[in-house]
Amino acid sequence: MARAIQMAADQNPEVRAGQFQVAAAAAGLARSRSGFFPQVSFAETFNRTTNPMWATGAKMLQGNLTQADFDLDRLNDPDAINNFASAVSMSWSVYNGGQTWIGWKQAKQNHAASSLMLKRVGQEVITRTAEAYVGLLLAQENLAVIDQTLETAKANLKMVRSRFESGFVVKSDFLRANVRIADLEQQRLEAESHVKVARAMLNAAMGMPTDKPLHLVTPFKKCSETKGPVEHWITIALSNRPDLERIRYQEDIAKKEIDKSRAGHLPDLELVGNYEINSEDYSDTENNYAIGAVMRLNLFSGQRISAKTKAAKSSFFRIQEFRKNMELNVGVQARESFLKAQSAWKRIQVAKTAVDQAKEGLRIIRNRYKNGLLT
Repeated sequence: MARAIQMAADQNPEVRAGQFQVAAAAAGLARSRSGFFPQVSFAETFNRTTNPMWATGAKMLQGNLTQADFDLDRLNDPDAINNFASAVSMSWSVYNGGQTWIGWKQAKQNHAASSLMLKRVGQEVITRTAEAYVGLLLAQENLAVIDQTLETAKANLKMVRSRFESGFVVKSDFLRANVRIADLEQQRLEAESHVKVARAMLNAAMGMPTDKPLHLVTPFKKCSETKGPVEHWITIALSNRPDLERIRYQEDIAKKEIDKSRAGHLPDLELVGNYEINSEDYSDTENNYAIGAVMRLNLFSGQRISAKTKAAKSSFFRIQEFRKNMELNVGVQARESFLKAQSAWKRIQVAKTAVDQAKEGLRIIRNRYKNGLLT
């Protein structure tokens, strides 16, 4: 079973999908971290113009403006001029009300939440794999029992036929033995179908083709009784459920979104810079630069920022209620599992008693049969 669980953890599509989601969250964390650094870009542009203003400006940028260019006719009707501009631009957000910082914290929590989601998916896959493995074991054992019962029934039919032909039993006994075999053969067909279905379920849990042959090597093992008060198991479940911890992260992310939206009322301060090289044909170039700072303050947004804050609050309260509901559901699931485990343990004890009684009944009947007291 350990091998089957390991294969499921490595190959199950749900697990692999969760791994990709964690990778996407890690990329989102890196993207949010980039907001702390300057953004640098390069641009190469070309234009050809006869626009008086742009033509004169291009000559100034290229450092080719002469006294003759101030002739009114040339100013108003310049010749076409080419301009190649190579520019490196930089912008750096120094302060934006903490939005970058909050976004980075949210991305960290989202990455942690994605990892918890992957852990929960892994738990569910392990559970389904173990259930499918035990289900296939049980189906195979059930088929073996039916085969053994069918073999016994055929031997009994042979004996009844001999006794019927010798006149020791009535025809109804012979017919009843035939009916019993027909019923067992039908049960065997159903058992074979259950084995195939159980094998397909185990293969699917392991991420393998559903018709792949399997050879199970782990037998059934004796279990132990689940002890302790149910409240103890509920506390463990509430402390160890990754999906519950994940929604707690989401709740905190939603709470930070409220602060992030409120930051829209605060000023933004950004440093900017530009370095440019201009040339008509790259034979001669002229460069220039500009640096500065830009401060923006929202004075009126038509309640856009306030509406965004209200939406963030609603989202936070919604996730908060989801978290409360999940805590209740986890408690119910833990209680249900505890009660099922206790009930299963009691059924095992009852089954053991029934087996002992059946063995004693078989011993008594066998002795009576050997002594000629039963047919």
